[in-house]
Amino acid sequence: MASSNTRHVSINSVFAVLYSKGRFLGFKRGLRNQYEHTALIQLENVNSKEETHFYEGKRVAYLYRAPTAKKGTHIRCIWGRITRPHGNSGTVRAKFRHNLPPSAMGSTVRVMLYPSNI
Repeated sequence: MASSNTRHVSINSVFAVLYSKGRFLGFKRGLRNQYEHTALIQLENVNSKEETHFYEGKRVAYLYRAPTAKKGTHIRCIWGRITRPHGNSGTVRAKFRHNLPPSAMGSTVRVMLYPSNI
């Protein structure tokens, strides 16, 4: 059976992956301007623009620990959605309900495998 710190759920002894990992690289930017409303995310095991099309429209969760507990937990979440590819190397753009904090740069996000496009 799956332990509490794994990314899998047991369904009739078959493991189904709930999400894949991504890394928050920073914000969309030009030479002089930065646009905090759009985050850049490098997807795990995705290395080309063609491979990113599967992830368009998928939901993204940034989990972080807060100093005070709300509803019995210190873990909070900011939800977002992948909007389009960025460049040719498997990076995507995502918009979050609340802009990600700069302290989150380099941290891991969860890319949920829903909603399904197939």
